[in-house]
Parts: sequence; C-alpha cells; structure tokens
Amino acid sequence: MDFTFSEDQLLFQESVRSFLVNENTPEAIRQLWETESGRSDALWAQLAEMGLTGMTVPEEHGGLGMSELDFVLLAQEAGYVALSEPLVNSVLVAAPLLAECGNAELAAEWLPKMASGDARVVVGLGINKLVEDAHCADLLLLEQDGAIYAVDPAKAKLRANQSVDPGRKLFGVEFNSTDATLIADGDTAQSLIANALNRGALGVAAQALGLAQRMIDLSVQYTSERKQFGVAIGSFQAVKHHMANIAYKLEYAKTPVYRAAYDIANKLPRATLSVSHAKLAACEVADLAAKNSIQVHGAMGYTWEVDLHIFMKRAWAFNSSFGTAGFHKQRVAAAILADDAPLGAGATF
Repeated sequence: MDFTFSEDQLLFQESVRSFLVNENTPEAIRQLWETESGRSDALWAQLAEMGLTGMTVPEEHGGLGMSELDFVLLAQEAGYVALSEPLVNSVLVAAPLLAECGNAELAAEWLPKMASGDARVVVGLGINKLVEDAHCADLLLLEQDGAIYAVDPAKAKLRANQSVDPGRKLFGVEFNSTDATLIADGDTAQSLIANALNRGALGVAAQALGLAQRMIDLSVQYTSERKQFGVAIGSFQAVKHHMANIAYKLEYAKTPVYRAAYDIANKLPRATLSVSHAKLAACEVADLAAKNSIQVHGAMGYTWEVDLHIFMKRAWAFNSSFGTAGFHKQRVAAAILADDAPLGAGATF
C-alpha cells in the first residue's frame, strides 16, 4: 500500500505548520490560560479563513468535501503547537457525524456554519465521560443511553472539571432528552457512535505524533545550549540515546496513523483495528517523549516556566481521550483472536 502523500497535501501541511507555529506560540497559549474561555475567536476566524474548518464538510454544504486522509497531517501540526481550539474534533468528528446522521434538516442548518467558522459543534461520547469545549459550543451532539441527541448548550447544565492540561476545558454535561433533538437511536446510533469514536481516536493519535516531535525539538534545542564541564550536554552519549529512542519510535508510529486515516477515509472493515493500533503506537511514543525530555531537562523540566510542560501535559491527557490504552488493546486483541481474523500470508492489517 502506498502511503505517500501528494505534493499538494505536503505543501498545505507546510503552510499550516508555518501559520500555527507563528500564531499559537507558548506565550499565546499562556495568555489564553488567563482568559475565562481559554479560547481565541480571532484564531478560530483565521483557521476558518484558511479553509480548515470546512475540510470534511461536503461541498453541497459549502465545505471542501475532503477526507480524513487529507486532514491527518494537519491534525499532526495541531498537536505540534498544542492547539487548544476544537479544530481537530470539529473536522474529524463533528462534521462527519452531522453529514452521516441522516437528518438532512439538521445537516443543512449547521454544516454551512461549521464550514464558514460561524459555529462550533462539539461531540460528546460516553467513552470520554467529560465533554471538551462544551462551554464554547454553539451545538452539542451528545450520546446518551445508546442514542445521539442534538442539544442546545443553553438548555444543558455544564459542570466544569479541571484537567492536568490547562489548555483543555472539560465539562460534565446534563440535559433533558425532551429538550433535545433525537438524531439517531438503535443500530443507526451505534454505527454513528463507532465511527465518531474511530475518528476521534485518529485525531488524538495524529496530534500525539506532533506532540512527540515538538518535545524532541525542545529537548534538542535545550541540550544544545545547556553546558556542563564546558560542553553542551547534547554531546553526551546518554542524552543522545534518550533522543534517539524517541525519534525512531516516532517514525515507526507514523505509518499506523496514516494507515488508520486511509482505512477510515475508504470505509474499510479493518478501520477499527487500524485506529486502535495507531492510538496505542502514537500515545506510547508521546509518553516516551515526555519521560525522556523531562530527564534531559533535569528538574526544571517540571516547572511552569519551561515550555516543555505544555506539550508533556497534553500528551498525558490524550492517554485516556477516546479510549484508554486498555480499551484499545482489547480491541486489537479481539480483532486478532476473532475466528474470521485474516491471519497468515494474506493478512491485511
């Protein structure tokens, strides 16, 4: 299988990377922590102007009609800068859910607003318990008792919960189903929930790749400048090994993530297995990057003054987002041990 991205996809990634690195700096992130919402309407408008908010919105609703494979590299860049705006979940989870829900009236009302950046739509699945960015949502799509509802945030009760990552805003959400619009129930709802879970886990995995790369870059910069015994500590073999161990694991984690995006975009039956593999591999390398980066930074790596902790805490938070490691290991095991598992020379997963 050819996972080579097109020249246009790579150029778009480069453009988005340049924009995000300049706009979503650690200083800007810290400033947002001091605001009530923790979000920037100005930055969201810029993301919309670049066309990012409408990437997976169908063309008939004013979007670009692109796929998860087109967006996965951009999600990776969102992770690289620890972007707090709900861009990844909006593009990978909310827009496809609305497009596939079967409620043409709801889709026609909200998808054009999502494409233009005039509305933030947030999805809350049961596996996450808490809903991220519910406070800034114009519409909530929530799972409850095996069904999916469209909920007006003004008619829901939000309870704020702290996160290890100050950049994430988490809320417990309570609503009365009689005040909401039933989107789907039964088998239809289960299919929509399963697809949303896979797309959400893919988004987390892609961002974890970016987080790992950012922690490598920060550590390499620090160890090149920090001197001991008259030389940069980055010249010490033990420090090099710490960074090398992250770098090679990161390269091996990329392919599972890109394959998962391909499988979802092409609606392949192995998508669930591919997504779990991708999330496990990507979050594992992000965890290793946090651990080894702290070690090469020394005790100061834990302090708020050092940028490292911004990305380290986001990596920790992602461990349980859209399924814990235990959950995804169970899905991989179930797929491998199933009676009809495609094992052997013809295996395709």
